[in-house]
Amino acid sequence: MLSEEFVSAICGNPLSSNTAIAKDVGIYCHTVSPTHSVRSTFKKSSAPVNCLAVSDTHVFTAQHEKAYVHVYSKQRGNQEAFVAFPERIRCLTLAGDVLILGTAEGRLMLWETCTGRLVSTPPRHVQAVSCVVATPHHVLTGSDDSDIHVWSLSQLLELDPAAEHEPERSLPNHRAGITALAANASVNTDTNFCVSASKDKSCIIWNYQTGDALRTLLFPSFPLCISLDPSARALCVGCEDGSLFLAELFADKHILGVQSEDAATVVQISSPFGATQPDVGPASCLSLSYDGTMLLTGHPRGQILKWDITDNKTPVGLANLNAAVTNIAFISPFPTQKTTQAQAVVKPAQAERTYTFTAQLEADLNPETRFDSLMNAAGFSQRALEDAITAFEQQQPVAAAVGSTATEQELQKQNEELWEIINEQKALQKATLQRYVEAKTGQAAA
Repeated sequence: MLSEEFVSAICGNPLSSNTAIAKDVGIYCHTVSPTHSVRSTFKKSSAPVNCLAVSDTHVFTAQHEKAYVHVYSKQRGNQEAFVAFPERIRCLTLAGDVLILGTAEGRLMLWETCTGRLVSTPPRHVQAVSCVVATPHHVLTGSDDSDIHVWSLSQLLELDPAAEHEPERSLPNHRAGITALAANASVNTDTNFCVSASKDKSCIIWNYQTGDALRTLLFPSFPLCISLDPSARALCVGCEDGSLFLAELFADKHILGVQSEDAATVVQISSPFGATQPDVGPASCLSLSYDGTMLLTGHPRGQILKWDITDNKTPVGLANLNAAVTNIAFISPFPTQKTTQAQAVVKPAQAERTYTFTAQLEADLNPETRFDSLMNAAGFSQRALEDAITAFEQQQPVAAAVGSTATEQELQKQNEELWEIINEQKALQKATLQRYVEAKTGQAAA
C-alpha cells in the first residue's frame, strides 16, 4: 500500500502543560497511511502561515517576526543551518533548488541553496509580501496591498548583476489584502491558472500568463487558506468563520471551461462542505492529498483534522500538537529524477561573485555496460535473454544448411556406387554377348 506522508509546522507557545508532547518541537513529519504516526520531529522552530517549504533533502522554515530561516536536514534529522537575511521573512516556497522568499518590505529574494547565490529585487509591493507560489516558469507573489505580481523565474535568475527585476504583469482586481495563492502545474498558456484569496471575501481564478480574470467566487466570510486538488479540478477553501468550501471547477454548472458563463459573472459559494467547532477554530492551513480524496486542516488550538472528500463525513482528529498549527505540506509520493543532489546547503552571500557547487552524483555518467546490466539484474536480464534468442535464431539456418549438405553427400556417394554396379553389369553383359557371338561363329565354320 502506498504510504502518504506530510509535514506540519506550529507557531507560538504551548497551549497547555501537556507533558506527553515533547518540548521545543516545532516541525513534525507524519505518516498518515496506512496508520497515522509521527515519524520524526525537529526542534526550535516557530513558523507562521506560508512559511514552510519541504524538499527531498531539507526542510526550510521562516521564523515568526524574524529575519532568518532555519534549515533542517531530513537525512541527518537535525538543524543544519541558521541563515540570516537583511529583512523579515513573511513567506517562502521552493522552485527546485531555489528558495524564494517574500519580505515584510515588499521585496522578493531568491536563494540558490546549492551555490549560495542570492538575488534580491526592489520592493515592488508597497506592503509586505503575504504569500508566494512557484510554477515551472513563473513566480507569483501576493501582498497586503491587494496586488498580485507575476514574475518570470528565468529573468529573476539571470547572471547579469545589472539586470532590472520587474514583474511581467500585475493582477489588481482585489480590494483587500491577499491571504493565499495556489497555482496548477500546467505549462500550457491556455490551461494554466492560479487562484488568489483575499480579505474582500472573494477568490479570483486567473490566467496569470495573460492577466485575464476567469471567474470571481464570493464567500460568506473572507478565506484564510486555499488548496487545489492534484488535477486542478476542484478548489478547497477555509474561511474565517470556520466553514470549509469545495468548489468543483468543471462540475454540472461549470465555473471554468467553454461551457461556463461569461467571466464577468460572479459565482456565490454559500453551501459549505464542512464546518469546524468553535473550540477548534477556523482552519489556518489546509492541504489535499495527492489522490484528491483526503483533506487535512490545521487549527489554532493545535488540532489536525482529516476530512474524507468522497464520503463527506465528520472529520477525524489526526493529532493535537498543543500549539497553533500554521502549515501543512504533503510530500509527493512520486520520485524525482535528478542527476545531482546537494547534500548540504550553502549559505547566501550578497558580496560574493564566484560560487562553488558541491554535490554528490546520484547517477553514473558512463553508459551502462553489458556486465553491469547482468550484475544488477535479478536472474537473467531481459537484454541477455533477447541476445540469446537472437543468436539461437541465427544459428538455426546454419545447422539446417550443414544437415542438408551431409544428406546430399551421402546420396551422391550412393549414386556413384549404383553407377559402378550398373557399369560392371553392362561390361559383364557385353563380355558374355561377345563370347556367345564367337561360339556361334565357330560352330558355323565347322
